[in-house]
Amino acid sequence: MDIDSAKPRLSRRRLLQGAALAAVPYALLPAPSADAQSTAVDYPPAEWQPASPSNYTSADRPDGYAIDRVVIHVTQETYGDTLAIFANPQKAVSAHYVVRSADGHVAQCVHEADIAWHAGNWDYNTRSIGIEHEGWVDQPAYFTDALYEQSAKLTAAICDRYGIAKDREHIIGHYEVPGTDHTDPGPDWDWVRYIRLVNFA
Repeated sequence: MDIDSAKPRLSRRRLLQGAALAAVPYALLPAPSADAQSTAVDYPPAEWQPASPSNYTSADRPDGYAIDRVVIHVTQETYGDTLAIFANPQKAVSAHYVVRSADGHVAQCVHEADIAWHAGNWDYNTRSIGIEHEGWVDQPAYFTDALYEQSAKLTAAICDRYGIAKDREHIIGHYEVPGTDHTDPGPDWDWVRYIRLVNFA
C-alpha cells in the first residue's frame, strides 16, 4: 500500500514554514550516544538525529526499490528547526539527510533503506535519497563553501554505494520532481560547482 500518498498532507514547504510554532526546540532533542551513532548511520561522518517513524515508510531498499536518484532540497528553515520538524510525528515529512550551513555538518534522519517523504511524489520517494540543506532559496549566503563541500562528499558516497551516475540526470533539484510546485534549491544554487565537487570528492 502506498502509505505516503494515502495520507492527506499539506505541502512540504507549508509544513517546514509552520515549524516554529509546533516543533520541539532543537536543544531538547536527545543527543545520540557514540555507540548508537556509529551503528545507526549509513554515512559515517553523519550524526544520527532520527525522524519520527510516523514520517517515513520502512522498507528494504535497494532490494525492494532500486535507488537511482539524489534529490537536493533547501529547508526554508533553520537546521535545528528542520530536525525538530522531522522528529515531530504530526508533520508527515522527512529527508534522509540535513546539511548545516555554517560548517557543513551532516545529520542523518532516515536510514537509506527506508523511504523518506521528501519529494512529494511516491515514485521519486521510493527511488531517491533526499538531502536537505539549511537555508532559504532567496538567501544564497546560506550556501557556504562548507555546505557545498560536505554535501558533495555525502552525495558522492551515496552515488558510489548505489552505482548512481554523478550527473544532472541523476542528481536533481526538488523543482525537477514531476508534479512538484517547489522551486528549491533555487536559482542561486551553483549546479556546475556542485556536480564538479561531487565528481572530485
